[in-house]
Amino acid sequence: MSMISTQPQHGGIALIVEDEVTNRMILKALLKKRGYHVIEAENGAEAIQLFQQQSPNIIFMDVMMPVMDGYEATTEIKRLAGDEFIPIIFLTAMSDEKALARCVEVGGDDFLSKPYSFTVLSAKVKAMERIRILHQDTRMLYSRMQRDEEIAEQVFSGAVIAGNVGLDRIHSLLKPASVFSGDLMLTAYAPSQDMHVLLGDFTGHGLAAALGALPTSEVFRSMTGKGFAPQQILSAINNKLYNLLPTGMFLATQFVKVDHQLDHISIINCGMPDCFLVENESMHIKHQIVSKSLPLGIAPDIDFKDDFHHLRVKQGDRVILATDGVTEARNSKGELFGQERFIQAIIKSDSNTYILDKLARDLEAFCQDAPQDDDISVVEVPLFPDLLPGRESPSPHIVTGGDMPHKLFSHEQPDCIEFQLIFYGSQLRQADPVPILINYIQETAGLHEHRRPLFTILTELYINALDHGVLQMDSKLKQGEEGFTNYFQQREQRLEALTEGKIRIALRIHRNTDGGYIVITMEDSGHGFDYASLSQEVANETIYSGRGILLVKSLVKQLQFFAPGNKAEAIYVWEDNL
Repeated sequence: MSMISTQPQHGGIALIVEDEVTNRMILKALLKKRGYHVIEAENGAEAIQLFQQQSPNIIFMDVMMPVMDGYEATTEIKRLAGDEFIPIIFLTAMSDEKALARCVEVGGDDFLSKPYSFTVLSAKVKAMERIRILHQDTRMLYSRMQRDEEIAEQVFSGAVIAGNVGLDRIHSLLKPASVFSGDLMLTAYAPSQDMHVLLGDFTGHGLAAALGALPTSEVFRSMTGKGFAPQQILSAINNKLYNLLPTGMFLATQFVKVDHQLDHISIINCGMPDCFLVENESMHIKHQIVSKSLPLGIAPDIDFKDDFHHLRVKQGDRVILATDGVTEARNSKGELFGQERFIQAIIKSDSNTYILDKLARDLEAFCQDAPQDDDISVVEVPLFPDLLPGRESPSPHIVTGGDMPHKLFSHEQPDCIEFQLIFYGSQLRQADPVPILINYIQETAGLHEHRRPLFTILTELYINALDHGVLQMDSKLKQGEEGFTNYFQQREQRLEALTEGKIRIALRIHRNTDGGYIVITMEDSGHGFDYASLSQEVANETIYSGRGILLVKSLVKQLQFFAPGNKAEAIYVWEDNL
């Protein structure tokens, strides 16, 4: 273990810069008594040359000399020394205050008056030695701190940033104010093929602000991967941070869910500056989403559900998320960049380029060389199909076509796993059974590679049963610019008022040596619907009813409804060896 110096060390090389031989001889004799090896220069130019050749530990500099005076020589030596502390003591008989002030301005560290006193010289040399050692120790500690931060930043990047997805399509401007950023960007795909994007801003910046990023990213990715809804993910992060962070520290955040159909987004703003939904061709701001909810980590058990905005979108629209480091960026005059400049950068952008390209140029032109006070983070999410995971054909192990493979239904091996969940009345308000079911299937039957199609099947069937069965919602409400907003508002109102109704979910899982099948039954207490006419209703792509059911049909071997249409049975078949 290396030790930090605590005592001054005598000796070293001392450079005397003096054009008077007598003065050099006297000072040389005094410095030798202090244990120094002494080198001499007659003017500033020689002093610079000797400094570069022999690297003295301390310099005694006369002011008035031929060729180059002490002021100019000191300025150049300090420049060459860089971060290393080389004390320069000016030798002067001057008493003029302006001349003495000039010595300090050019980098002088002390004065030694002529004629020289050994006692005063010794005291000043000891003081310079102490300062030099403190400077060395400080540099050593700073170097260690930088190295520790670099290692921590590597760990941080691997644990937090490396797991992000879609970065070839999502455009971001991330400028930390120090090695560590208190801002956080997370992206992940849900099993439903929705995309979740979170942009957060912890209180302050630097390593202390970044510490909360690890638990935040862990909860975000774990719950997104299991299929939990955005409001559940935010609630879990909030409770985690509330129990973890010290008082006064919190996470302001913006969270957007991009639906896999690319027809709507769900977005929330918790204590952050406004975020924007921008129309692609015209760069018109369609929606400006203000903060309605508390930042995360301030209070426990916050219900975020009612603070989400559900907005209809079109292909090519952009979502712009930003931290307050953008609007609060300052120029050399102390002026703020402000929201108006931010909005102007958006609406004056070229539709064929990223909005962030213009915003970055505007910020640079505005701030120029002014110091950066806070982390700056902006994220642009372009709503194009390649943003989402590809909708390739189903897994090659899934059997969807041809006749039903009767051998899979053979009762020679009747072993199976069978269970059901039933939700009644008000329990349907908070119920989100799909992640529970998927995890249970994986725990009991494995089938990890089938997680995504099974999640889609269960989600679509459950939403159909809840929305259209129990709540009697009409998908035609989704039509129009405010359609999704009106639909979700009415849905929440009906859920809050719900006191009766029932949904039964039953699963029967069969496995054999060649594969297996799962029988999924979804039954609700609603009045049913005209399932015979379903194909005709969804022929027009602008109609929002029935599309989820057709998606289920593309993933299962068989889907049938039972009269009056409030019970569905899907059979999901796979083969292990094709």
